[in-house]
Amino acid sequence: MTQLFTTHFFGGIEIYVLTRMAYDRHATICKPLHYTIIMSRQRCNAIITACFTGGFIHSASQFLLTIFLPFCEPNEIDHYFCDVYPLLKLACSNTHIIRLLVIANSGLIALVSFVVLMLFYFFILYNIRAYSLETRSKALSTCSSHVAVVVLFFALALFIHIRLATTFPKDKALALFYTIIASM
Repeated sequence: MTQLFTTHFFGGIEIYVLTRMAYDRHATICKPLHYTIIMSRQRCNAIITACFTGGFIHSASQFLLTIFLPFCEPNEIDHYFCDVYPLLKLACSNTHIIRLLVIANSGLIALVSFVVLMLFYFFILYNIRAYSLETRSKALSTCSSHVAVVVLFFALALFIHIRLATTFPKDKALALFYTIIASM
């Protein structure tokens, strides 16, 4: 349960940090003269606090959904780390409602964050269309590494956490990509 909590805690923080990074890119590219006011030390501290709080709330909800389940034999999961779906396969009770709650929590957090992220990038693309080719190229190169990580992380996280009742053998490998590779 500690592994479940910490995995979702840091995963939730990563989702929120990636979204806030898109906000930072938006402020940098679309309002460069106001950047120091928009991203003041106080605002950055508030953003980091919000990321940690959001990660904690997400992780606590995942933890509370699984901690009270009755588990049967066998007690080994077919996964690299203790995640919610492999744990639900071990439960002795009906987990349909819990699966829906997991989708509502993990899936909606990832989906809403991804949509917000894409909106920031849409506004960036919309604003740079009036820039010169050199300035546009510089602005897009600023965003390219972030976009690559976002696509890698969110595509895999959404694929794993929005499905209803199925787990696939390839979920283990995909989980490595969105928990370790994207973070690196």
